[in-house]
Amino acid sequence: MSATPNISLANTIGRRKNAIARVYVTPGNGKIEVNGRSYTEYFPLATLQKVVLKAFTATQTNGQYDVKARLNGGGVSGQAEALQLALARALDQINGEFHSVLKAEKMLTRDPRMVERKKFGQRKARRRFQFSKR
Repeated sequence: MSATPNISLANTIGRRKNAIARVYVTPGNGKIEVNGRSYTEYFPLATLQKVVLKAFTATQTNGQYDVKARLNGGGVSGQAEALQLALARALDQINGEFHSVLKAEKMLTRDPRMVERKKFGQRKARRRFQFSKR
């Protein structure tokens, strides 16, 4: 008798700044696990928890899918937004009817904004060193 593999309904990826989120969504009862911990433990701020759940609330599918996510890189806000994009893509993959709802909420678009690199001869990306006339 062979063991049944853990079949994921959707397997997607989301990126934001330097954060990468890999997501496995299966039918379940709404358990969201991020790097082996509960998402409420991983994202203690209520605003970040709201960002993570935004795709589920927009499609009215709260508590219908279990999520296992691997996050790495970036900071907490970048990771939360990367997870949001990955979940939105997963829900779109699961049910095509969610596409128009998610697109209207602008959740299927990857945010291209990145940190501008520091230039030589300057203190930061755009900040110059203080100019001294004398």
